[in-house]
Order: sequence, then structure tokens, then C-alpha cells
Amino acid sequence: MDMTYYDHGTAAERWERARQFFDAKEYATAARILGTLADEVPEQVAPRLLLARAYYHSAQLRRAETELRTVIALDPVEQYARLLLGRTLERQGRDTDAAPHLRMAAALSGDFPEA
Repeated sequence: MDMTYYDHGTAAERWERARQFFDAKEYATAARILGTLADEVPEQVAPRLLLARAYYHSAQLRRAETELRTVIALDPVEQYARLLLGRTLERQGRDTDAAPHLRMAAALSGDFPEA
């Protein structure tokens, strides 16, 4: 397999490179790096959550949804993953599917409606 710039370096170096691309709003490039990194460390939430965010910001909504569901399977109380999954589903016009995730995100953040 040919190594590319995106695959070069240690996991920590690739994580830093992906963060730099994400911070520069180069979301598709960040996703390219994070895809292999997330697969290398499937038990870690952070790379997969950043990958989902990169997919979301680059309008790859189905991929974002898949990654967010994986994050939630790994960490069911990951508040931001719930929120982003809800927003991802909303962007796809799936408001009914989004509602429970948005409610859960609000509950996890302590944001309860006033009576």
C-alpha cells in the first residue's frame, strides 16, 4: 500500500495534522486523515467524534450520522454526539428522528425547559 501525506507519521502526528486541517476549515481533508485514524483506534471516541464533525461541516451527512451512531454506541452519554446527531438528522429533513437525540442532548447538558 502506498503511503500518502495523509497517512504519514505516528497516530499522534496524524491527529495533530487532522486538527490543523479541521481548524483551518479544510473539513474534507481532515476527514481523510481521521478516517484511517479512527479505524486504528476504534475504542477511542475523540477521533471518531472529530471525524463526524468534519463530515457534518463538509455536508457528508450520511457519513456523519454513521460515525455519530458509533460514538453513541461507545459512549451513550456523550452529549455533543447526541446534539450533533440531532442536527445532522435535521439537515437531512428527518426531524422526527432528530427529536429524541436533541431531547437527550438537552437533558445531558442540564438544559431543561422551565415549567
